[in-house]
Amino acid sequence: MRELEIKLDYAFRNTALLDEALNHSSYANEHRGRKMNSNERLEFLGDSVLGFVTAEFLFLQHPDLPEGDLTRIRAALVCEQSLYEVARKLELGRYLKLGKGEEAGGGRERTSILADATEAVFAAVYLDGGIEAASALIHRCLLDAEKEEAVEERRRDYKTELQELVQRKADQSLLYRMAGEEGPDHDKTFLAEVLLNGAVVGDGGGHSKKEAEQSAARTALEKLTNIQK
Repeated sequence: MRELEIKLDYAFRNTALLDEALNHSSYANEHRGRKMNSNERLEFLGDSVLGFVTAEFLFLQHPDLPEGDLTRIRAALVCEQSLYEVARKLELGRYLKLGKGEEAGGGRERTSILADATEAVFAAVYLDGGIEAASALIHRCLLDAEKEEAVEERRRDYKTELQELVQRKADQSLLYRMAGEEGPDHDKTFLAEVLLNGAVVGDGGGHSKKEAEQSAARTALEKLTNIQK
């Protein structure tokens, strides 16, 4: 646990809280005789702690933004993919306690499990050290300039931008199609292509079909914009 505490840059007074944050429900169910709690309650609390800290940060950081924009930015910052990226950086998967079935199914790399564990860890820090400690951790993990830039990138709707670019000329036809899948079921990457008048003008990948189409639209935009220059 000390190794993880170093990565978190936080030393627990009550290490049982961190231990509980790493207990997946599948592990707790296999060890019911030990009166062991899963991390689900901590995840519930961590979601609220994360939401509050992020809302406060954005409220102070962007005094001129309306409520709708603040809400959209917060959603992007605290989305499952963002939390998954935090977990990967902290290598949380190494410390998770999983049931045998979840372990065999690749649970240590499953996006949802890692994202939930991240929220549970945030809650554990909050209960152990208060809101200041939790806020400091969340700021280190999520609320920096690099993350803000990534969020702004996610907010862009490349499919709409591409559609608007193409519609500047008459009789243009855009079509998206799935080109394949890669990786195991718990960490699958979808591949998409975008066709302009039947010709492939962009391709890309993502953890969902929607994300893959956005990636394909982005590459198409870059290609078509360069051609027009």
